[in-house]
Amino acid sequence: MTTTIRQARTKKDQAVSVASISSVNPTTARVLALDAGNYDLKFWDGGGHPKAIRSVRFRLPQGRDSVRYSDASPLIELSDGSRYHFGAQAYKYRRQQQTVIENKVDLAKLHLYACLEPWEDSTEFPLHLYVSTPEPAKNQDAIQKQLLGLHEFRRNDLDYRIMVERVEVEREGMGAYRYAQRLGLIPDSGYTIVIDIGGGTWLTRLVDAESEVIDENVMDRGGAYELATSISFDKRLTDVLGTTADPSVVMDGFRSGHTYADTGLSWSPWLEEHLDPWFKGIFQTVRAQYTPYMARVTRFLVTGGSTHLISERLQGRRLFAVMSDPQFANVRGLFPMHNGTQLSMERNYII
Repeated sequence: MTTTIRQARTKKDQAVSVASISSVNPTTARVLALDAGNYDLKFWDGGGHPKAIRSVRFRLPQGRDSVRYSDASPLIELSDGSRYHFGAQAYKYRRQQQTVIENKVDLAKLHLYACLEPWEDSTEFPLHLYVSTPEPAKNQDAIQKQLLGLHEFRRNDLDYRIMVERVEVEREGMGAYRYAQRLGLIPDSGYTIVIDIGGGTWLTRLVDAESEVIDENVMDRGGAYELATSISFDKRLTDVLGTTADPSVVMDGFRSGHTYADTGLSWSPWLEEHLDPWFKGIFQTVRAQYTPYMARVTRFLVTGGSTHLISERLQGRRLFAVMSDPQFANVRGLFPMHNGTQLSMERNYII
């Protein structure tokens, strides 16, 4: 992007631009579900499989060229000239910034830019967004303030002009609940406890048969990053590395055979020593939180990007349903389903 991509626009030019985008028939506006997690940025436009971008970024200094970028690792440039490289490619720089140790609400705008690919061969369109956050009552206004309105930026050498006309903010985890309903995993009676285990946080929602949330608990920490931090301090890893281990690299290893980057070092033989207390801590908290309701609970729905770490432990437990492809269950449920829309039935299972 030239540094004058928007600076040359007058207020009149901008007004015309806004009008031209907004004049598009609302039925032709792009609709996007966005689940900006601490580990992955997940997004879905209702077609194909949802996509994800690793939620790590590097801000490039002025005068420094970027490494290769792609839709999976996009390069974002703002009107002030600042540039941010997202995704796995950000690991090729030093001192990356990890969403998991930041406040992701403050990054809502940047995360949206990272996830916006061209639509119908255009980078100028109106947009309706469906997003989630752990605590909507606390963060909804801040998210909507960031996202509503006109946005101009460059992504992967393409100039974007986007008019965000609508932002619906949902409780994180309730998208997964609705998706599970469509798949027939939720009983018609009784209470369901949604347990959403993410990268930085984990949360629970107690939902009745009318889909009303009647109790909830959001843990600001305790997700997979806490487990990764515990492993990163283990001397069986650090002594061999000869240096401290990065918890974010350990988190990546949770999805690649429990190995540390390309070193070949694995914590798999002693993973259970760290996994067991982490798992028990989560479910003991759930039990304590919802003791008065347990007699009426007919389903525990386990979802979230870190579910794979504990799915084997839940096998054979009658009341538990574990989403297949749990990383994307919430973003699938965020996307609005209209009458006549056929749901793509992916493999799921109750254990």
